[in-house]
Amino acid sequence: MKRRDFVGLTVLTLAFASSTVLLGGSAEAQEKKWTIGFSQATTIEPWRAQFNKDIIAEAAKHPEVELIITDGEDKTEKQVADVENLIRQEVDALLVSPKESAGLTGVVQQAIDAKIPVFVLDRNVETDQHTQFVGGDNKLIGRAAGEYAVELLGGPGKAQGNIVEIWGGMGTQPAHDRHDGFHEFTDKEPGIKNLLDQQSGDWKQDQAYDIMATALRSNEKIDVVYGHNDPMAYGAYLAAKDAGREKEIKFIGIDALPGEGVTWVKNGELTATFLYATPGAEGLRQAIKHLNGEKVEKAITLPTEKVTAENAEAILKEKGM
Repeated sequence: MKRRDFVGLTVLTLAFASSTVLLGGSAEAQEKKWTIGFSQATTIEPWRAQFNKDIIAEAAKHPEVELIITDGEDKTEKQVADVENLIRQEVDALLVSPKESAGLTGVVQQAIDAKIPVFVLDRNVETDQHTQFVGGDNKLIGRAAGEYAVELLGGPGKAQGNIVEIWGGMGTQPAHDRHDGFHEFTDKEPGIKNLLDQQSGDWKQDQAYDIMATALRSNEKIDVVYGHNDPMAYGAYLAAKDAGREKEIKFIGIDALPGEGVTWVKNGELTATFLYATPGAEGLRQAIKHLNGEKVEKAITLPTEKVTAENAEAILKEKGM
């Protein structure tokens, strides 16, 4: 491994990418054993920002590791270029959280061909040759949300109502899994009607607001909104509130960040959210484990949890909020 100079947990801008940072300890204090690159899809989404915080906090526990983080800036082509740069730097391991599964598959394969262990986080790619996948089970979370929606609408065999579903990015596997899992339950109910056909909010609150505003104008009765993440569910809530209709609708989201989804549930703005834990800390631990010669599983699934008014306050207290 090449020697480098570092400042303790100081952000350093590299020539090849303005959004790249190095995290590590002083070179005078000790020699780094491993260089691990992490390609993040974007940092503009709060869940992604928390993702980075989690991996940085974990890296601080491992003085033998130099962590390089890049920001794809929500652009597939930028993220591909970031990964190509990490490959050229000959990192000892590569962590990738793709913006789009198909769009990152080719460059991930390049890393694999270069004999770099690749750990795919959150969104998978279209190859099974990577070392490990770490993330939540989006289909399982979708099922939990679908089962809960059926309960809200009267229960199995009796459910009646109209649902607005707001998708995440159409090119991402998590959005399809969250949709498919949800519909495993709701499609069994003849009394449930889906009002929209694949309306994508691209995981963003403002886009979900616009989708919901249109849905409200077109439909006199909406009973449940299912957003593929909490910001979109909250954007839909705000649109309904502006239309004076928020009290007649139940809002379900996914992510359960304390400062977002859990707080919105506690405030009565969302009805429920489902925990989608960030895989940053676990992904880094697994990469270090592999580099140290230990065996790692092909896939690790992070647990989920339903957050409603009954447990939201307790969760916030546990987080010191």
